[in-house]
Amino acid sequence: MRITRTVGSRRGRRGAAAATTAVLAASALLLTGCSSGTGDGASDSADGQITLTVADYGQFGYKEAGLFAQYHKLHPDITVKEDVTADETVYYPKLLQELNSGSGLADVTGIEVGRIKEIVDTKADSFVDLGKTIKASDWLSWKEAQATTPGGQVIGAGTDIGPMSLCYNRDLFAGAGLPTDRDKVAQLVAGGWKDYLKLGERYQKKAPSGTYFMDSASAMYNAVVSSSPQQYYDKDGKAVYKTSAGVKEGWNLAAEAASKKLSQGLAQFNDPWVAALRKGTVATVVCPAWMAGQISTNAGPSFKGKWDIAKAPGSAAANWGGSFLAVPKSGKHVKEATELVKWLTAPAQQAATFKAIGVFPSNQGAYTLPAVQNATLPYFNNAPIGTIYAQEAASIPAAVLGPKDGVIKDTISNQINNMEQRGTKPADAWAAATKTIDKVIG
Repeated sequence: MRITRTVGSRRGRRGAAAATTAVLAASALLLTGCSSGTGDGASDSADGQITLTVADYGQFGYKEAGLFAQYHKLHPDITVKEDVTADETVYYPKLLQELNSGSGLADVTGIEVGRIKEIVDTKADSFVDLGKTIKASDWLSWKEAQATTPGGQVIGAGTDIGPMSLCYNRDLFAGAGLPTDRDKVAQLVAGGWKDYLKLGERYQKKAPSGTYFMDSASAMYNAVVSSSPQQYYDKDGKAVYKTSAGVKEGWNLAAEAASKKLSQGLAQFNDPWVAALRKGTVATVVCPAWMAGQISTNAGPSFKGKWDIAKAPGSAAANWGGSFLAVPKSGKHVKEATELVKWLTAPAQQAATFKAIGVFPSNQGAYTLPAVQNATLPYFNNAPIGTIYAQEAASIPAAVLGPKDGVIKDTISNQINNMEQRGTKPADAWAAATKTIDKVIG
């Protein structure tokens, strides 16, 4: 999840509670019949034991929810190991190299939403058609459409989505004389991201020494753009980022935040950002569902209960991030890997990862489960994330994706960081961004 994630996601949360185990145990009885057992007999050892490797980035929540251990109990002949890359921008080029060479690929691989269009367009033949194994209609329609080729091949099973919220440090808000109740905070930003900046100016006037209202203006930019159906490409596949209304709004707001010094100017997921969370120097972080885990993991136990979650600024729903699990055709255990993906993305397992680390399910069957409906996050003052994210997810627009969404988003984010950290003028930063992007996309 994170994630990482320039491009978006990735995550990190707490371990699963006893209730999660109960959910999994109940679902295990239903899902055992779906087991492929030892499949075609391929194995990694003389006694028939199989090891499946899942390559992903950030934190998908499977380890925290105990799912790999649970799968081994259901399938004693299969052991699942996770190969995690902290930063998605490091993970993805490696994945492309492996796909191009046809070697080094894991049995199951994660794909970030900002990359899925490029994979669908250029590498679909390298992956198993999961549409023959999963029922794609069980997912949010726009989610599985992102991983579906024009010919109907489903190359990725949706893991999570990123409905938006606002995470804030209650102690820092109190220190700046601001309300700390989540409903009152939501009211203060109900008018949208302009209200969010106004709240930042209020914070700045009485800010506790050495603290900042937000971690990153580039993060706010990504949240703004994520609420727009048209972002970097139009429906005909033409890059329109230079004229996109969402990009313009996000850029202008980010430039304003940088000029008013409302942000600490940190590139998310880098070491200084992690250190700022650990020290407690940022008051707000725009919070797609997967971000809560990044905060709780990096801020650490001393800040448990001091953070909270409120509804995102404005009324326009947004989705920032989300990922897929795919099965390379070249894998040693394709049948077993496909069954693992089916199990990991089933409602009960998506509910378990949500309960464990807050990544919100993309499989609609999870939404009626108590583990989702009644979910709270103790780290965030028991914020009712099941309610907050479900309300947001219900109205998320189906965004148009393009093959270089990730590159465009990363490049613009980097230039916003330059405005914050180096004082680069907005016009110069925009010119540098467009020059770089145009070289990449042609």
